[in-house]
Amino acid sequence: MQAVLVREGGALNVESVPDPEPRPDDVVVQLRAAAVNRRDLLVRNPPGPAYRFPLPVIPGSDGAGIRRDTGEEVVIYPGLGWGDREDAAGPDWRILGGPDNGTYAELVKVPRANVFPKPQRLSWEEAAAFPLAGLAAYRALFSVGGLRDAETLLVLGAGGGVSTLAVPLAAQAGARVFVTSSREEKIARARELGAEAGVLYTQGDWPDEIRELTAGRGVDVVLDSVGSTWGDSLRCLRRGGRLLVFGGTGGPTVEVDVRFVYLSWLSILGTTMGSGRDFEALLRMVEDGSWSPVVDSVRPLTEAEAAHDRMASGLHFGKLVLATS
Repeated sequence: MQAVLVREGGALNVESVPDPEPRPDDVVVQLRAAAVNRRDLLVRNPPGPAYRFPLPVIPGSDGAGIRRDTGEEVVIYPGLGWGDREDAAGPDWRILGGPDNGTYAELVKVPRANVFPKPQRLSWEEAAAFPLAGLAAYRALFSVGGLRDAETLLVLGAGGGVSTLAVPLAAQAGARVFVTSSREEKIARARELGAEAGVLYTQGDWPDEIRELTAGRGVDVVLDSVGSTWGDSLRCLRRGGRLLVFGGTGGPTVEVDVRFVYLSWLSILGTTMGSGRDFEALLRMVEDGSWSPVVDSVRPLTEAEAAHDRMASGLHFGKLVLATS
């Protein structure tokens, strides 16, 4: 089969490699599409040991295709070895695409429990676009954050894969959604997905602007994947609000006023990815919804590096998809 391999120095090479050989509890999926996540960039150039895997490795956590043994159209749950608890993954938990070979390939081997029926209303590209980012958004908003009907939510960064899925999921659940962005056009597109309004984080005191949108009260929940913005995110919350954190694109460290947190009864809740049960619940919301995952662009597998460059530029809106067949 043809696959993209990460090699030493972060090189991405398209190579011919042996087809995966399934174990008794595995299935092989003939992929029709895969999607790019920021994690893939970190697997290429690890910022620390959490992303440093034996090389070469096939990256990619998202994929949709045809199950070879049954002919079923499936979408792949990208978590491996979650464990028995729902509040956190166990010690064997990992994500497809490092250290296990992932979806930047014509074929992928996964446990039988990791394949689910593809939502029929979605195209192959849309089906490949939502698993990892949609799962991260679903677990953060609902399983961890407890977002409820009529609550207010602020999503930082209007154009990323998680945010373009978090906005319609939250709106579907009845929440009022606000966003931040560096570009007015991204805010306008977020409104099309269900956001009520947005502010430019590049101008003025944007936490004050968010509070103005809520008549000075502050939002119930903030979804923050930046990390370095925790201080500003906390200022956007009402008393008793929840800050949901699942990323550190702005860096691994942040300074927080601890007194402000406990004197305002604020909660900071960390999360990443989600369990198989979370994924099943996400699929039910996808089936019941009328929205579709936003696909920024589709490229052939041979142009994976160009897709990575576009993600690194920050110019994309929605998911970057690779056609694998």
